[in-house]
Amino acid sequence: MSTVSEKIDAKQVKELRDKSGAPMGDCLKALQEAKGNQEDAFVLLRKRGMASAAKKASRSTNEGAVGTYIHAGGKIGVLVEVNCESDFVARTDDFQDLLKDIAMHIAATDPRYIRPEDVTPEDLEREKEIYRAQAAATGKPAPVVEKIVEGKMSKFYEEVCLLEQPFIKEQSVSIKDLIAQKVGKLGENITVRRFARFKVGDPGWTVAQTKLAAEDAPEA
Repeated sequence: MSTVSEKIDAKQVKELRDKSGAPMGDCLKALQEAKGNQEDAFVLLRKRGMASAAKKASRSTNEGAVGTYIHAGGKIGVLVEVNCESDFVARTDDFQDLLKDIAMHIAATDPRYIRPEDVTPEDLEREKEIYRAQAAATGKPAPVVEKIVEGKMSKFYEEVCLLEQPFIKEQSVSIKDLIAQKVGKLGENITVRRFARFKVGDPGWTVAQTKLAAEDAPEA
C-alpha cells in the first residue's frame, strides 16, 4: 500500500518551493499534509509563516539594508529600508530578494502608509466620514451603516497601506504574508521601517515610516 509521501515527487516540492520560498523539507511536509494539493499546501505554509512571524514580532530589528528600484526609464524611483535582527541575514539572497520585491511593489502601487496603525487620525476620520455619509444616504439603520463603514475601511487599508496590499507578483499573497514567509524561512523578525517614492514631473512625493520609527527619530 502506497503512502502519501510516496506520491509526492521532487517536481511538486520544487514548484511549491519556488512559489513560497519555504525550505524544501517544509514544502514536502505541507504537500504530504495537503495530499499533494499545491494550493492547500501553500495555504498551510502561509499560515505557519504568519504564526512564526507573530512569535518573533516583538524582537528588535536593528540591522537590515536599504533597497532601491528605478522604473519606467528612470521616471519612478524608490528607496526602502527593511530591517532584520542580524547583518548576516541582511546579506542573504533571500533578504535581498525581499528588499527588491518590496521596492518594486512600492514603485508600482504608491502606498501612502506602511501599516494601518500608521494612518494619521485626520486621514482616518476623513475616510470614515465619507463612507458613513455614503452608507447613510442608502437609508439603512445606524448599526448597518457602521458595519458598511467597517468593511469599506478594510478596503481602504488594503489600498493605501503597504503591508495590506496584494503583492503585485502574486495577488493571493499580501506584502505582510510575503514578509511572514521570509521570517519563517530565515528565523528572524523582519520589518519595513520607511520608504520614499519619487516620480518625475509629479509635484509631490510619498514618504512613509512606521510610527515607532518616527518616534525614535532624532529631533532636528
